[in-house]
Amino acid sequence: MTASPRSRLSRRALLKRTAAVAGSWAVPLVVPGSVLGLDGATAPSNRITVGSIGVGMMGRGHFRLFTRYPDVELLALSDVDPWRRDESTGVLEQAYAERRASGTAHGFRAYSDFRELLARDDIDAVIVTTGERWHPAISVLAARAGKDIYCEKPVSLTIRQARTMVETVRRHNRVFQTGLQQRNSPEYRLAMQMVHAGRIGEVKLAYVSTSGVSQYENLPAEPVPEGLDWEMWLGPCPWHPYNYAYHHTGKPQHVVPWCRNRAFGAGDMTSGLVHNLDSAHEGLRKDGQGPVRITPPGVDGAPSLTFTYADGTRIVCSTVLQPGAHEIPSGWDPQTPIKNFGVLFVGTEGWIHVERFGVLNCYPRNLLDREVPKSHSVEENHRDWLACIRTRRRPRADVAIGACSTILAHLGCIALWTGRDLAWDPVREEFQNDTEANLLRARASREPWSV
Repeated sequence: MTASPRSRLSRRALLKRTAAVAGSWAVPLVVPGSVLGLDGATAPSNRITVGSIGVGMMGRGHFRLFTRYPDVELLALSDVDPWRRDESTGVLEQAYAERRASGTAHGFRAYSDFRELLARDDIDAVIVTTGERWHPAISVLAARAGKDIYCEKPVSLTIRQARTMVETVRRHNRVFQTGLQQRNSPEYRLAMQMVHAGRIGEVKLAYVSTSGVSQYENLPAEPVPEGLDWEMWLGPCPWHPYNYAYHHTGKPQHVVPWCRNRAFGAGDMTSGLVHNLDSAHEGLRKDGQGPVRITPPGVDGAPSLTFTYADGTRIVCSTVLQPGAHEIPSGWDPQTPIKNFGVLFVGTEGWIHVERFGVLNCYPRNLLDREVPKSHSVEENHRDWLACIRTRRRPRADVAIGACSTILAHLGCIALWTGRDLAWDPVREEFQNDTEANLLRARASREPWSV
């Protein structure tokens, strides 16, 4: 059985004290204060050891942030692209130069196969920033290996996979944080407090921007770049020939290039809009719940993709509110777009519009009686996860939260793909009287990566 991070940390502390006592009987030792944590630094024995799986554009950003945290030590990374492995190794060597000089940094290794990283018992937790095609298999294997997990959104490629991830993480008692950083973003937390406190009355409508979905495509084969493990890149997905549009060798040029092909991702609905669907769920107090009806635009008079809940609450996807088509609240300028990472909450007594980077507007204007806080929301999400690894509580973007919001995005995709008004049972997680839609809840995976 793999020991928990807390017990491993305790053993490290015990070994350190034992070594210090044994040494006192021999010759005096001069130990840097940083080694013992006496100069304000975190002692190596108390650091959370982390491995990073996937270092594309998003992964590189996470990787660089984690090198700055004094209570974390990156011990390994994994990526199928040799350029990305080498580049990230160089970043870490430079970032940890001072730690190595003082003897407070351990060795570091880069792998092509993430399973070698998961097999190490000296790694407490992993950051999973591959494409979503890999999120379920890696997360499940990491949980079984006793690792805590930070996984980018969307957590899965299908509805069924998301549910399996929740069950596995719970079974192995892992701390799982989803990369839905708006859960820990100060402006969003303030907006949620105001909505939940009834500052704009009863709220049963939220607007988020609109988004598209991907379709299946077959791009022509191109030579596989030297060193790239294309079979491992594909992983659970159907085989497709390599094409630069799916994977940018060398320095990443785009956050989620693979999402253009439905074989690898569902498109902007799951890669981007999931952030705002998640925030809408939080503000409307729908965490753990789901809609009972999903209506695509132009069907049954719906001007935009609409999620309707059993109590009549709605989430409507529209970047611009059209007079005569949408319900436009008093004080809202129809020319104002809802940003890619914004949510408009409409209440019986006003509205609140929140975006990233410290933007929060409301009506009536005097509702906002304090300065909107600003901070780095990704770092806040990291810190929440790291604190929970130590305390073993659930983080704000726990796996169940990530799964619920990802499933909501998948429901939107299925409605757009089928072009039909869909009745959904959120308890049984199945569509009513729609065989085609139900088949889209899951998909076959190449072995041995089935989840």
